[in-house]
Amino acid sequence: MAQAQILRDAPADALAIDEVRAFPVSVPLPEHARVMLGVGTTVKRDAVIVRVRTKGGLTGWGEAHHGRAPRAIAAIVNDTLAEVLEGQDACDAVALNARMARAAQLTQGSGAAAALAISGIDIALWDLRAKAVNWPLCRLLGGAPKPVMAYAGGVALCWEEPAALVEEARGLVAEGYRAVKQRVGQDVARDAGRLRALREALGPDITILADANSLYRMDDVRRIMPVLGECAVGWLEEPFMPQESRLYRDAAALATVPLAAGENLFTRQEFRRLIEDGAVCEIQPDLSKAGGLTECLRIAGLALANGLVVHPHASMTALNAAATLHLLSAVENGGFLEADVSRYNSLRDDLVSGAPVIGADGTFRATEAPGLGVEVSEEFIREHPPITGSAYRRA
Repeated sequence: MAQAQILRDAPADALAIDEVRAFPVSVPLPEHARVMLGVGTTVKRDAVIVRVRTKGGLTGWGEAHHGRAPRAIAAIVNDTLAEVLEGQDACDAVALNARMARAAQLTQGSGAAAALAISGIDIALWDLRAKAVNWPLCRLLGGAPKPVMAYAGGVALCWEEPAALVEEARGLVAEGYRAVKQRVGQDVARDAGRLRALREALGPDITILADANSLYRMDDVRRIMPVLGECAVGWLEEPFMPQESRLYRDAAALATVPLAAGENLFTRQEFRRLIEDGAVCEIQPDLSKAGGLTECLRIAGLALANGLVVHPHASMTALNAAATLHLLSAVENGGFLEADVSRYNSLRDDLVSGAPVIGADGTFRATEAPGLGVEVSEEFIREHPPITGSAYRRA
């Protein structure tokens, strides 16, 4: 049915919001799927899944980043934001985003937790709006399904021995990936050995990126920069916490590769400061953290005005990945899609059906299915209640 027909035949209040609900979920990781990161060894995956329903029966789905406190983020959605959205027009994207920000500011404040909760609802509202006109989300955003280059990211290529990393990376290249991201930050000597092993094994035609997860000091950056240049690494991601603007400026002055950051920033105001500082060249908002699609469209516009590319950070589930693919299919300055290539992730593989898969040319392409283009399993959500405790076990 054409979108005009859908809207013309619908009752006047069909797009009024009837229910907003967040579901904290957890998936334990089997021993073979656990990997060591800077924050510890992974033992489970958490997520917050958000559902919005209208009086006309439409349903939209989104993901709020769990913030390592999934019950708390879900509670902000259910106990604060849901009430202020009931009865509102689900199509009024800008006004609803502002309404949520105002409600959160008066209760939880305007910090990270509020941004995470707003993000999940906002993504669900965009999914719902696109379904209302029977369009894929990227078309509603002004784009169209098109090939989007991806890099192999997620919880992969971590702190294993070089031989194991080379085997893992070669497998990813065989799947179609033309870019991979290596975790660094353990110590410079080991980081350098891993990067050199990857470059030697993969050759010059595969892009290698490096992510330090904010574990470097300035002395580490001074020592690793020549290695990054030698290995033709595409960027160094988050050597420091993103708020440490002085360190980023100092690092940029001696950089042999671009600096990347943004996954741990929230709202356009924080990204404005990051961009104005001028040290970071690769901008990485996370749709499930920074304020949803509404806010990330603004962030992409800020980046575009400054000649910068956005490479969104992906979150824990296939919902964030789908929303990110649609965003990158619609903005002028879209860069890499971060594809989660973790060995085991039920939040990627079992939570939804219909997710796009990588093509032989290393790209993903959104489908023409309405909304995000994926179907969510509510049974999976019911079967995976939140698990108490940290998702990481320290050695």
